[in-house]
Amino acid sequence: MRRQLPGLHQAIPFPDGFFLVRVAYAQYRGQAEKPFLVLNLTVIEPTKLAGRKISTRLYCTEKAFWKLNWFLRDFGYNTELLGRDEIDNQAIVGLRGVVKVSHSDVHGRTYLNLDGFAPASHWDEFCLEKAG
Repeated sequence: MRRQLPGLHQAIPFPDGFFLVRVAYAQYRGQAEKPFLVLNLTVIEPTKLAGRKISTRLYCTEKAFWKLNWFLRDFGYNTELLGRDEIDNQAIVGLRGVVKVSHSDVHGRTYLNLDGFAPASHWDEFCLEKAG
């Protein structure tokens, strides 16, 4: 079955950089060999990319807990739940923060990486840094 998707050939890849985002969707997937948290982030700033989506995952393995913890702390996740080692999908949705996005190519495939996080209150610092 064929589908017409107007604009598909003009799709612009997501750029590298810093973005102020809001978590639109979060779901823990623990049935895999490497459990992970699926995240759909909606860009708030910069305004020219507002509304664009970033779909990614954060792994939930012992080796990757540092990055998941960093994300949750900087995005203002409930410290009581974090202290009990609990992930609540609904408590993650709506959280805001800054992400640093980059891309890497591995064996001919391109992957979107979340390289860093910061609280939403720090967004102005990243705007000034980029403008300077």
